[in-house]
Amino acid sequence: MPTGSILVADDDAAIRTVLNQALSRAGYEVRSTGNAATLWRWVSQGDGDLVITDVVMPDENAFDLVPRIRKARPELPVIIMSAQNTFMTAIRASERGAYEYLPKPFDLKELIAIVGRALSEPKEKRAAAGKPDDLDSIPLVGRSPAMQEIYRVLARLMQTDLTVMISGESGTGKELVARALHDYGKRRNGAFVAVNMAAIPRDLIESELFGHEKGAFTGANTRSSGRFEQAEGGTLFLDEIGDMPMEAQTRLLRVLQQGEYTTVGGRTPIKSDVRIVAATNKDLRQLIQQGLFREDLFFRLNVVPLRLPPLRERLEDVPDLIRHFFAQAQREGLPTKQIDQAGLDRLKHYRWPGNVRELENLARRLAALYPQETITSAVIESELSQPAIPVGGDPREGEESLSGAVERYLAAYFAGFDTDLPPAGLYHRILREVEHPLLSAALAATHGNQIRAADLLGLNRNTLRKKIRDLDIQVYRSGN
Repeated sequence: MPTGSILVADDDAAIRTVLNQALSRAGYEVRSTGNAATLWRWVSQGDGDLVITDVVMPDENAFDLVPRIRKARPELPVIIMSAQNTFMTAIRASERGAYEYLPKPFDLKELIAIVGRALSEPKEKRAAAGKPDDLDSIPLVGRSPAMQEIYRVLARLMQTDLTVMISGESGTGKELVARALHDYGKRRNGAFVAVNMAAIPRDLIESELFGHEKGAFTGANTRSSGRFEQAEGGTLFLDEIGDMPMEAQTRLLRVLQQGEYTTVGGRTPIKSDVRIVAATNKDLRQLIQQGLFREDLFFRLNVVPLRLPPLRERLEDVPDLIRHFFAQAQREGLPTKQIDQAGLDRLKHYRWPGNVRELENLARRLAALYPQETITSAVIESELSQPAIPVGGDPREGEESLSGAVERYLAAYFAGFDTDLPPAGLYHRILREVEHPLLSAALAATHGNQIRAADLLGLNRNTLRKKIRDLDIQVYRSGN
């Protein structure tokens, strides 16, 4: 039977009652209060083996109180709970030295398990937890249960050097999560170096990663440092790791196993002190079965797997996200915008094939192109190309196929002619009208990466480059 004394602080009497009953049934002695002053008095007197406290209380914020508790009794585990379920809440809880952060509402069985785990750990391990720091930016947005779990995992990983594998569809924010791991972790004073495997010619990837010596190959006129050297002491983000060729995979595996590498053309091993964060939008296990990815490398990289949900799986985050992107656009000099409730409802019933990146692009477009301060549902309807998802229905219902869209376009096109037949040269005329937006959309989806856009379209890279030039398509590049 578990034993131990637990101090509970929450200004909500109902929550105190629920926690009292659940913890008492689990075999713990419980004392509860509605203010921080009483909690601090109990802690100062040496009472309690564990603290459970809400963030916001009438007389003091837990983020101010916890560092004092940690200083007075570093071995005393503190569990912070909060209804302010943001990324920064989880990070602040971790940085202030909390043993665990729980977003409200939480599962009582999970809480009991965390309490048992905390009390069973040696006091020395508890005393070595986290340190306070000043954090005021919000790199991730969302209050959905899916995002809450990501926040909690990230908070646990911040002060470690564990290798992380981030998976998720394009546009879900994989690089943003990798940057958060770096910026709020113990390597924050080092460099964050990102490299996209899909954007580098296959025969140059090893040189790009590990550097090369002068004369190592034709055109190597000087020594060049690689991304591993540039990221020394910091974080190396390997995006689209599934596109790494097998030869480079072998060299990367050796670095992860031995902690050292050699430059292309070099002989002297170089020690490496770099945290690896990898990301992919592909199924690496399927690539392993196809012989395109090393299984041993997968297990080296997949120490902590982190899946980012597509936006369609967390539609409740759309209002927070669109307001965040409007505020971001305003800081960049674009006009102030807001969106009415009907507009928000329409956004929450859209499938978002481009995920958060598509929503961000929409927010910037609305801020830049529409004069009115309040964006209405009519404007949103004109901007979105997909039909709305029925409330409570399958997101795939009502989704128009590509062939259906083409048929609808052609029907409208032919309807514009009074005669039985359209003018000659119909094929080339329609091709010109469709080709420019099609190529532009592919380039926008790949952030101007012509290699990936060509693969997406099934075109030869040189053919795509010629069409971009002939059609005078503007290629815009942006971060991942």
